Amino acid sequence: MGYNFFNIKEVSRVFNGKLQEFRASLGDAICKGKNITFADNDITYVLKLQYERLKKKGLEMEYDIYSRSYEDKNKGFISGSNWQDAHYVSTVCFSPFGVKRKVKKDGAVRFSDNRKSVLYETITDVVSGAHPDNDPICCPNCGAVSTIAALQDGCSYCGTKFQMDDLFPKVTSYYFLDDAGLTKREFKTDYLRFYAGTLAGLYILGCILNGAVFLPQNLIKSIPNLIAVLLGLTLGSVVLAYILYGYFLILRLIVRAIASAGKMGTAGSRRSFETRMKKVSPEFSFEYFTSKALSLIKTAVFSEDERELLFYEGAGLDPKMKNIIDLNYGGALGCIGFRDEGSFVTVVTKAYFDVLYAEENKIHAKSEVFSATFRRRTDIPVNLNFSMTGIACPACGASFDATKNRTCPYCGTKYEITTDDWALVELKYN
Repeated sequence: MGYNFFNIKEVSRVFNGKLQEFRASLGDAICKGKNITFADNDITYVLKLQYERLKKKGLEMEYDIYSRSYEDKNKGFISGSNWQDAHYVSTVCFSPFGVKRKVKKDGAVRFSDNRKSVLYETITDVVSGAHPDNDPICCPNCGAVSTIAALQDGCSYCGTKFQMDDLFPKVTSYYFLDDAGLTKREFKTDYLRFYAGTLAGLYILGCILNGAVFLPQNLIKSIPNLIAVLLGLTLGSVVLAYILYGYFLILRLIVRAIASAGKMGTAGSRRSFETRMKKVSPEFSFEYFTSKALSLIKTAVFSEDERELLFYEGAGLDPKMKNIIDLNYGGALGCIGFRDEGSFVTVVTKAYFDVLYAEENKIHAKSEVFSATFRRRTDIPVNLNFSMTGIACPACGASFDATKNRTCPYCGTKYEITTDDWALVELKYN
């Protein structure tokens, strides 16, 4: 069992390189439909759906993720929690970035914002000494489903050969969270603004209270007065600016706490859910479930018809969801209830998202809470590398892409997603 929440350290050069490349390529994937070759196939599929949504609505989006590590432009990602099974280890890594979004229609800018964020990416690698040769995987060159061993010998469709380093590590999840903290430069900039404002305020107050004795033409006549006033203003404004800035920071924290009050109610979800699910798979982690839940929700939201998806078993989504053009995790996934039903478990969740809507000629951002219900079998261990784009048929063993086929194209067996993974059985606004 590899879960480790407090083991925080800088990631390796190889990991950092791919994490930074993913960050740099994400904008082109969303806005131009380009591939990120080492991204998980499920991520690639969702990004293509999002790009198609933008194109269908006739929108152009600019999506720039820029560094906020002013003190060290080359500062890398930091690793946090991790979990592993017999073959794979996944690590959540994070680093501060800013995200600038601009949406255009008919050449005119309809929406823009600039948010200070922390980018979280999950990167998955093969455990040292492990050989998952028979695991299905999509060819990074042509997208055909194959096995890891076959791709190292040469893809049977395009002939491309890959080293294990080409296939792993790969990014398997990502999201942004708003950053309430300040860098040193941001702190200095904010404080200087408060200091300048306080200095000007004291000067004006002095003019009012002392009958214009502080006016420049009067100060010139009295050098001692000038020196005394400057010293008084400097010392007074430094102290007062610190006090006012302190109150400003406290007020900002209070406002954020009130806005996040609902999210705080999800704090106990991790322990209760992991305790239950570890009985199924000792390797199970709440981070793994969160990553999977976000992927399924985003795929359903961005799909043209969610009822055609292999993993979706619910009714049609609220039509409003088809106006979503960007969907980012809001930092909390709460497990509201569990139901044990024989060899199945059903989990009702409350998921927080920051949503960007395009409705007619209006584009606007809004915080939303979704109610999402998931189900899976509990008599089969969790496969941490499972992807719906590369499924091994339980009847004949052939691999196929389940985003395009509900039944095995080789033997005709209908595939049940809950055999290997979670199914989304309901998604609605809370």
